[in-house]
Amino acid sequence: MIAIDPLFAPFFAFLFGACIGSFLNVCIARWPREQSVVRPRSRCPKCGHQLAWFENIPLASWVALRARCRCCTESISAMYPAIELLVALGWLGAVLVYGPTFTAVRVAVFGTVLLGVAMTDLQTYLIPDGFTLFGLGWTLLTAILAFFLGQSSLFAGPYEALIGACAGAGMIAIVGWLGEVALKREAMGLGDVTLMAFIGGALGPQRAIMTVFVASAIGAVTFLAVVYPITWLRRTHSRDQTELALGGAPFAAPLVPFGVFLAPAAMLTLLWGETWLGWLLGS
Repeated sequence: MIAIDPLFAPFFAFLFGACIGSFLNVCIARWPREQSVVRPRSRCPKCGHQLAWFENIPLASWVALRARCRCCTESISAMYPAIELLVALGWLGAVLVYGPTFTAVRVAVFGTVLLGVAMTDLQTYLIPDGFTLFGLGWTLLTAILAFFLGQSSLFAGPYEALIGACAGAGMIAIVGWLGEVALKREAMGLGDVTLMAFIGGALGPQRAIMTVFVASAIGAVTFLAVVYPITWLRRTHSRDQTELALGGAPFAAPLVPFGVFLAPAAMLTLLWGETWLGWLLGS
């Protein structure tokens, strides 16, 4: 195994994370449209200008170009450097907490995939298989590697990972069916099922089930703190009730991308789920 200088590791993790974040931007933009993330190379969506290597440097290029295309001056969304920075900080945090270890890499990859899931679900109401199937494969493979390397970590072992994948996918499928019966419309997509298979593989069965409850709590708080007040204000200040009605009625619940809540819930449960379980079980 290659030894990494502990002093250099955080710096390397930040730079590597920024590069991963740049690739994550490509995945977020292309996978929902069923496009390749390899070809064609990145280009301006307005003028088609193919970006040179120096226009693709994570974080730095956006600042150097003043957030505009070099050819047509089309503005470049701040989301791109924001994603790169978030992933870079995530990789940095993983190394600072767990050191330059296999566990740190697993935590960083887990968080990166979850961020991609949350962003695509928020923007398109889709969870691409590219994220979930990669995540599930990565989770099961690294669980086996960690077992043979004799490394204990936050993640489930091989057997628990397999059971957790089944439990997570099964539970969210049941929740989706119950929601469909209650709401008379589709409540969960297949993407949520594969997402929970990935999450369950990482966390094991108990924490996978806990993740669904944590996500529901986050969703409920978000709805009460953000969605409901906005709906109420629109209903109060608008003269056109038809415009204000969400889903056809003033108080009808809007379509909710549940992956947006499952993603942070999974990360929280990874980090503190064992503590919560111990508290709940009184041990």
